[in-house]
Amino acid sequence: MNKKLAAALSGGAVLVVALSGCSSKDSGPDPKLVAWAKSVCDAVPAQDAKIRAANASIAKIATDSNLPPKTAKTTYAQAFQDMADGYKAIAAAISGAGTPPGVDGGAKKQQDAVKNLNSLSASYADLKKQVDGLDTKDQGKFAKGLHEVADQTKQIGEQSSSGTAALKRLEEGDVKEAIAKQPSCKVNASPSAATG
Repeated sequence: MNKKLAAALSGGAVLVVALSGCSSKDSGPDPKLVAWAKSVCDAVPAQDAKIRAANASIAKIATDSNLPPKTAKTTYAQAFQDMADGYKAIAAAISGAGTPPGVDGGAKKQQDAVKNLNSLSASYADLKKQVDGLDTKDQGKFAKGLHEVADQTKQIGEQSSSGTAALKRLEEGDVKEAIAKQPSCKVNASPSAATG
């Protein structure tokens, strides 16, 4: 049962990796855009670490079939809360940075990314509430509830894909180059993501 949930959540941190980019131009982007990228990127590493740690804690308990339901419940609830907080904070950073300067359609791209991230945060917050309500005294009810949570995480996976797509649209062109210049975003890049 826990393995299903862990599998459904395994891509949770992928969204944050979308904020890492590679530069292919020699000339630099607009300094205002670089400042915008810095304000976004400076907020990302701590939240990325929080989201990755939440995924790791879920993956860890998924392999322990002898874990008491109460411990599993506490771990899942904390992981979902951390994910909700992490995505909300990234959305706040992008929102607070304002429209990326000099980018065609930048306001819409920014708003779409913020909307998707906030929606993802709300979904994880809802999962946390659902886990909080699970009955750990009845093993059968607990297993059934966990199964329902796992099903919902699949839907959140689709939301995560939308969020990743929205971030990639925000990150196109000069924004990608400006983000690539930020050390805080470079730290985020995984070997599979940093292919530019």
